[in-house]
Amino acid sequence: MSEKIINIETIHPLDIFGANDQNLEVVRNFFPKLKIVSRDNYIKAYGEEADLTEFESKFSTLLLYFEKFGRLTKSDISQLLGAESNGATMASEGQADVLVHGKNGMLIRARTANQQKLVDSCTKNDLVFAIGPAGTGKTYTAVALAVRALKNKEIQRIILTRPAVEAGENLGFLPGDLKEKLDPYMQPLYDALGDMLPTQKLLQYIEDRVIEIAPLAFMRGRTLNNAFAILDEAQNTTPSQLKMFLTRMGSSAKFIVTGDITQIDLPKNQVSGLIHSQEILKNIPGIDFIYLDKSDIIRHKLVSRIINAYSNEKT
Repeated sequence: MSEKIINIETIHPLDIFGANDQNLEVVRNFFPKLKIVSRDNYIKAYGEEADLTEFESKFSTLLLYFEKFGRLTKSDISQLLGAESNGATMASEGQADVLVHGKNGMLIRARTANQQKLVDSCTKNDLVFAIGPAGTGKTYTAVALAVRALKNKEIQRIILTRPAVEAGENLGFLPGDLKEKLDPYMQPLYDALGDMLPTQKLLQYIEDRVIEIAPLAFMRGRTLNNAFAILDEAQNTTPSQLKMFLTRMGSSAKFIVTGDITQIDLPKNQVSGLIHSQEILKNIPGIDFIYLDKSDIIRHKLVSRIINAYSNEKT
């Protein structure tokens, strides 16, 4: 059995190991073959040489991450250590810029290589499609880009919309008026904004219609000038609905369309507008398609396993 010692004397141990060694416990879970202990300003690992070499490399990544961003959470550790080697190297290991300084000091940025591709593409193109499975940060990254553009005064308002397609539930049976029925359906958009803007500021923006969250049907007949518009859950649009949304684009506008083509809730005989768009829009200058995959998933580690399980069942 070999031994590896990593010195962290330039960083407070609590920042790396976490309260009651919570962060360290996450690290241990990723290296079950090693015995890992912390001692003041160093960490010591015991095990086979190959495992120790991998551990040293991955732990160095954690230290570099902390030095760059000034924080290290359990979620960050899981994502950094769990990044697969099939092309989705963590953007944070490179030079991912902070998109928004969120609430409570949260630094919101692209966290995977494909999320960074989405950020870069939005800089170069006025219409970007972000397609990938649940948990890959499509909507969250898009909302962060919109909030950044608003804060930088690049646009005057943000429009967030979704098709009101029922995913196994019946909206008609929900209590309240139309807004009260639809607000829970729009909650993921509110959640993302809530991470990025102070509560009172967000409420003021919504009241002043600087930020508008509305069902897709409410977009018909409008022209969105000086706006950053995001269509979420676009896999549940028909081709005509998606065309309607895309043709709302006015001057000085940015559009992002997000969706997961593996979770379509349309009737079985209805073509998804998102799938249709990939064929007819793929070669148009100024339009880009960014594809995210399971290696970009930044939710709980079980989400990746769940998606794998359902994918394997279909095959």
